Amino acid sequence: MRHAHHLRIGPVGFRIGSDWRAPIDAVADLYRDYPAPADGVADYTVRLFAARPWRRWMRPAITLGGDYLLPDAVPMPLAWGVLAAEMAMNLQLALGERRYLLLHASSVERDGRAVLMTGVSGAGKSTLAALLMTRGWRLMGDEFALLDPESGAVHAFPRLISLKNESVGVVQAAVPDARFGPLLTGTPKGDLRHLVPDARAIAMAAAPATPAVLLFPSFGYAAAERPVPPSEAFVRLTQASTNYTALGERGFDALTRLVQRVPARAIDYPDTATAVAQVEAAWAAA
Repeated sequence: MRHAHHLRIGPVGFRIGSDWRAPIDAVADLYRDYPAPADGVADYTVRLFAARPWRRWMRPAITLGGDYLLPDAVPMPLAWGVLAAEMAMNLQLALGERRYLLLHASSVERDGRAVLMTGVSGAGKSTLAALLMTRGWRLMGDEFALLDPESGAVHAFPRLISLKNESVGVVQAAVPDARFGPLLTGTPKGDLRHLVPDARAIAMAAAPATPAVLLFPSFGYAAAERPVPPSEAFVRLTQASTNYTALGERGFDALTRLVQRVPARAIDYPDTATAVAQVEAAWAAA
């Protein structure tokens, strides 16, 4: 790989390589405050490469690769280099991680106790995590929560926060002085912009937390909430995990303990102010 950058996000180290300099320069800038992998050795290698040599120069297109790959992944325009790197990092973790049970969830922490938020795309997980970060919560992650099967603790994975469509303007208005990546328009997920986590999230990325409450948010409905029984929470979380099956009995035991010990609630909300209040109340009552 002609150009490369090394970084660590929480307990996970990455080596990101590219056939082009521009994506690496952009990633290095946005992740400039993150440490290098422990002992200089990355857990995963990410490759952003041209599937055909001429694709480096003529209508450049990025193919995602690395230690693990999806053969039918559609190449991406070079202008979406940051998005390609983020997706490739997520892909490596999703397909290769065996130390932790991965939950597709946003997570925030206060006083050593974490709130895990998971739901379908568009539920507002990333927006809520970003707004809670501005209100004194420590951001632990936007994409994955890493559950330790032995201790039950959640480890942080505070990568860039992926904001989509209307949430871009909402968060920019809330934190106008924050660092943002370029606005990427017309992506498969709509208009997208990445937010760099604050200094506290980066500095405390190695600090785990105890799960305090599981939330299943849904945006666009009148304010409401209900308890979610352990059986329902278990099924929902198996669907939200990328490596539950691969972990086998360890994954089953870890998820069983989580839903038995941690209360779960489904929350519906019409706007972010309502959702933030619901999260605060759920955490306080847990």
